[in-house]
Amino acid sequence: DFPNVPNVLRVLIGERTPVAPLTGPETVVKIECDIDDMNPQWFGPVQERLLAAGAIDVWVTPVQMKKGRPGVLLTVLSPEDRRAPVCDVLFRDTTTLGVRYERVWRETLERHWEDVPVTGGVVRIKVASRKGETLNAMPEFEDCLRIAQSTGRPVKAVHAEAMQAWGRAAE
Repeated sequence: DFPNVPNVLRVLIGERTPVAPLTGPETVVKIECDIDDMNPQWFGPVQERLLAAGAIDVWVTPVQMKKGRPGVLLTVLSPEDRRAPVCDVLFRDTTTLGVRYERVWRETLERHWEDVPVTGGVVRIKVASRKGETLNAMPEFEDCLRIAQSTGRPVKAVHAEAMQAWGRAAE
């Protein structure tokens, strides 16, 4: 017994209710590493190697490292079965000494390509939808650039013409 402190034990009796696990249409692995000692010119080739190894997406975020050094957070999204080859690229082609990874869930729009004719060629339009409703459409930049270079037109003019052509075709 303690003065001014109750000497009791509280017990709650109940039953666990199962909770549905958090799931999404697709699970992927997010792999990250902090880098503050690598030539910035190397990030482009590293990104290409990571995508070739099966990464879904790669991006670099500027961060403040210890001792006030500027650095980057290199983030990679990868299918779970491609984690090991992606990590191999990170260790071989960057200066990182370690990576962290975690399973994350993602949801994406349905996508398909539509070809539209423009002056000087054909541009692919990436169309994104959800439950049958078109939500986004975007001309493929490389197609617009190729046509702009071959015709001497501005890229923005080819892009605008492609969107107009897609809009007419969608009506």
